[in-house]
Amino acid sequence: MINGKTLVVVMPAYNAALTLEQTYRELPFDIVDEVILVDDASADGTRAVAHGLGIRHILVHDHNLGYGGNQKTCYRTALALGADIVIMVHPDYQYTPRLIRAMAALLAEDVFDCALGSRILGTGALKGGMPPYKYLSNRLLTLVQNLLVGYKLSEYHTGYRAFSRRVLEELPLERNSNDFIFDNQMLLQIIAHGFSIGEVTCPTRYTAEASSIAGWPVIRYGVGVLLESVKYRLARLGWNGSIYSAD
Repeated sequence: MINGKTLVVVMPAYNAALTLEQTYRELPFDIVDEVILVDDASADGTRAVAHGLGIRHILVHDHNLGYGGNQKTCYRTALALGADIVIMVHPDYQYTPRLIRAMAALLAEDVFDCALGSRILGTGALKGGMPPYKYLSNRLLTLVQNLLVGYKLSEYHTGYRAFSRRVLEELPLERNSNDFIFDNQMLLQIIAHGFSIGEVTCPTRYTAEASSIAGWPVIRYGVGVLLESVKYRLARLGWNGSIYSAD
């Protein structure tokens, strides 16, 4: 626990057999109460590695639901276990688990409702191996989103995130996409509901084993981000029935 609050780490996994152990070993177990791994129908030995590590809560999808669908299972399970704070850590080791303590503290001390590990804060993104085209597209999309949304974040696209229980209970997450755009929809919902967001500088680590989207899915994601931002703006102007309606 941290400051009397139960901390649960969730790991949405897909073909993470090569990096799962390294990620898991770096979790700060002196404050982490439970670890949940959701295997989204991996084709490798992800679940075998998870069992070998002694992870207590392992859920396996019969078929691949997608990154967003995986997260929905993660958060439902974490809430059922009584989590006060939930931190998503990708088991591909792209984000260092050593920041969990800092991110959890921001929520445990009631400073923020949500904390993000930002790869863009500071100067390490390109040095850490982020491809230049991803860095530029990240900066451009974030600039456009900040203008459309009326908020200011260094990036909307990090997968390293911490949430309070209240955030996960109040957001209509089941209405979100099961695809990669889920992350962006969730952040826009957090802003729409008036929750506060803090950011922590996160080292960037791109390796051959790290999961990443490429090709057409990247273009589709970028277009989707812009569309969701427009939908958010329309909801702020009174469009009823949107997933960004705060009522």
